[in-house]
Amino acid sequence: MQAATYWRSTLALCLGSFVVFSNLYTTQPLLPQFQQAFSISSLEANTSLAVATLALGFSLLVYGPLSDAVGRRVIIFSSLLVSLLATFSLAFAPNFSTLLVLRAVQGFSLGGLPAVALAYMAEEFSKPALAKAVGIYIGANSLGGISGRLVAGFTADALGWQASFLASGLLSLVCILLVLKLLPASTNFQPKPLKIKPLIASLTGHLVNPLLLVAFLISGFNFFIFINQYSYVTFLLAAEPWQLSSSWLGMLFLTYLAGTWSASMSGKLALKLAQPRIMQLGIVILMLGSGLMLIPSLWAILAGLLVNSFGFFLAHSTATSWVGRKAETARASASALYLVFYYTGASTGSFYLDPFWQKWGWQGVIYASWLIFALTLALAVYLYKQ
Repeated sequence: MQAATYWRSTLALCLGSFVVFSNLYTTQPLLPQFQQAFSISSLEANTSLAVATLALGFSLLVYGPLSDAVGRRVIIFSSLLVSLLATFSLAFAPNFSTLLVLRAVQGFSLGGLPAVALAYMAEEFSKPALAKAVGIYIGANSLGGISGRLVAGFTADALGWQASFLASGLLSLVCILLVLKLLPASTNFQPKPLKIKPLIASLTGHLVNPLLLVAFLISGFNFFIFINQYSYVTFLLAAEPWQLSSSWLGMLFLTYLAGTWSASMSGKLALKLAQPRIMQLGIVILMLGSGLMLIPSLWAILAGLLVNSFGFFLAHSTATSWVGRKAETARASASALYLVFYYTGASTGSFYLDPFWQKWGWQGVIYASWLIFALTLALAVYLYKQ
């Protein structure tokens, strides 16, 4: 592949990734507005995030095998276009139930690109070029998540939550048109017949492998807490004494940048420490960051979010690498299964944290977080001993 084509492909996939993660997390700074606009509970408001992440997680098991049969580009283009229609439709949702249905459709369609992007790169790029492209692509994931929340927060403050989806849709439209223009046709793709039995057999094999299953559980339960702490901190900081607006709530997610740094460090750290030890370190940092947020100070809470982001992505990137190394066969299905656990954790954590929030407030959320982190720490210790 020529250099110009390589950079076109990489840029196209990064723009697509930006679309995926900016839309997936659009609702997070809007949760207090949803609560007020629809007269719903904090748990109900948070389901706007939960249904999208859950739908995306399970869509990976559909898009990956389907793309083996029909091609990578058709999955990328069709899924992005459907997600765009869902994004614009969300601005006109007449009630919260309709909003949830549209978020589920949006989440499922957003899964198309992350399900096949790495496979496209592996087929089209040389190994040295692939490593560089994957690093850039992962950076676009976090940039999309941060930008989507910022756009939603600032737009909602100025024009209302409905306008946030219109702004996200217009930004997505520009990016998708660029993806359509830039992404080259596949040259090395070889279609394979869609076979369900081998897929089920490979997934089952991964689930009964303790070295993989424990890693799935570690990242799933870490994300179960990490992403939903952000949801409940928006309720905390939108109320007295801080009363932050949606714009400021969206800016909380700039703390994700600490995770971009730690993820880039994880590979170098793995040269010195066993990967389960790095997972343990990340989880201990998560516990310390959560404790810091018990201090009733805005600066302490922001510092805690930064520390948590560093710890979470250190553990997450290491667990991702661990799965790639320990999956002896069907590595693509192992990675897909890892992401299913990951996004299922994101979508279900609020159901665990909300009773603690309702009864004990923010302190309850932190205490509940420590219980889960103690579990994932024990699982990481188990991996180290194997």
